[in-house]
Amino acid sequence: MTMSAQYEPPANGEWARIAPADAGFDPAALADAVAFAEASETPWEKDLALQIGQGHFEPPPWNEIIGPTKPRGGPSGLVLRGGRIVASWGDPGRVDMTFSASKSYLSLCAGLAFDAGLLPDPTRPVRELVDDGGFAPPHNAAVTWEHLLQLTSEWEGEMWSKPDLVDRNRDLASEGTNARKGEARPLAAPGTHWEYNDVRVNRLALALLRLWQRGLPDLINEKIMTPIGASDSWEWHGYRNSWVDIGGKQVQSVSGGGHWGGGLFINSFDHARVGLLMQRGGRWGGRQLISPEWVRRSLTPCALKPVYGYMWWLNTDAAMYPSAPATGFAAVGAGSNVVWVDPASDVVVVTRWIAKDAVDGLFGRVHAALRG
Repeated sequence: MTMSAQYEPPANGEWARIAPADAGFDPAALADAVAFAEASETPWEKDLALQIGQGHFEPPPWNEIIGPTKPRGGPSGLVLRGGRIVASWGDPGRVDMTFSASKSYLSLCAGLAFDAGLLPDPTRPVRELVDDGGFAPPHNAAVTWEHLLQLTSEWEGEMWSKPDLVDRNRDLASEGTNARKGEARPLAAPGTHWEYNDVRVNRLALALLRLWQRGLPDLINEKIMTPIGASDSWEWHGYRNSWVDIGGKQVQSVSGGGHWGGGLFINSFDHARVGLLMQRGGRWGGRQLISPEWVRRSLTPCALKPVYGYMWWLNTDAAMYPSAPATGFAAVGAGSNVVWVDPASDVVVVTRWIAKDAVDGLFGRVHAALRG
């Protein structure tokens, strides 16, 4: 059942809903999936400043919060099929921190540069286009845009008072309990080692700011969020010390996560619109907002980490979410904040503040509820 070309939620007006049975779901089974999400709240503190400050990501002094935070809401989310709302729970209109789901929005900013000709070849060294001292020889000179987007850069340095060492040896599977995180290790050649390192992600954000010569929130608002009808309630923050001079004006370089505060604060409806945009190959309202080529690159598995593309998680071989289709992909943030997209079944799921070990169970239940 495919309805994706038939409906786009309006910018101003009521988002159409469809009965589960009419969307191809077993109503009772989908209701069970929603109940599962509601009952699987994350164990995280409601006060996210406390969650970060008590050392979830790293111990003092590296856990110092330098960007804004906001208390979180309860479990919430949406299930869409064909762009229409089939189910919702909690308060999907609530604006919340979204942590590393912000990275997928950075990928969109890079894609806009690719489409505009500002970034013609992501496999070329960053220093060819951004010469700000951050990609000096010998080691960092070899870092390419693709390395940064795929998290294989091994970039060495400090961003906004946080050294890249903070996230060396980071293991997402043991987040909060990994004693090796922050330990020194010899750096590999750029492009030969995959590591989830927020300092390096923030280096990409600054490089994109310098490439565009304008703030990324302003850019993505004009090129993506306004055209897809997003609200004006979302915010994308950097840090108190991440202001740089761009053409004689002070512009804040944004964060690719909420590791030290900051990042994207957004509601589930706006997240869902971005998910729909990606599901539909970057096209919305008869306009190609992101090129099919960039979408293809974003969803191409990294050779070193097949479940990762250009800052989108991929369910390659169902390795990320065994209960969900291998055709799906996601923007994923701690907490858990996830935008799940499966073009094959025309399904988008946004889930907020669900326990990490329940995410696969939710997606599995949603897809199992589909008839035929």
